[in-house]
Amino acid sequence: MNAKLSGGVGRRRAQVRRIEIEGFFRGDGLVELDATLVDVKDVDYPLAAGVRKKGDPVHRMRVSVLIDQGFTILDAHAELEWMPYPGACDRIGPAYQALVGMNLMKGFRDAIRAEFFGTDGCSHVSELLLSLPTAAVQTFATFMKDNASVGEKPFQLDRCHALATDGDTVRQYYPAWYRLPADGSGNAEDGDV
Repeated sequence: MNAKLSGGVGRRRAQVRRIEIEGFFRGDGLVELDATLVDVKDVDYPLAAGVRKKGDPVHRMRVSVLIDQGFTILDAHAELEWMPYPGACDRIGPAYQALVGMNLMKGFRDAIRAEFFGTDGCSHVSELLLSLPTAAVQTFATFMKDNASVGEKPFQLDRCHALATDGDTVRQYYPAWYRLPADGSGNAEDGDV
């Protein structure tokens, strides 16, 4: 794996970061997202606050948000379970109550950067939050046909290169939403009609 990057030079793993986000449908129609970020070192890791043993998390931060079907955050909770500076890092959790009222689809990432980056938040929790919008979309999409004809442009179109509305993928799978490329060629891939 990653042979192209290493160029045949030996390498030894030192760090693993895992981000996991679980989405849950509730009986009241709301959705909970539980997000976790974990950093683990493959060696004993000296911190100013003491040595973190190999395999013990340096960071384990959890964020849970409750959202409605319009992607608005109704409740939020942040918990720092493992951190480099106990008694300091873990005091920031309550600040993330400010997530309540934010909408995951409307300027959320910019709002997170403005509200929580720097000394007003935990860089790891804030980074974890940046993954919530796409996780929310994937949660809601679980039981929806992705090309269902509902009269509205499917959310995922024009959000990545494969789903550009002037591309062949949209022409094939979402023909109602296909539009000619700007050059008028009719074929986004090679210019052929």
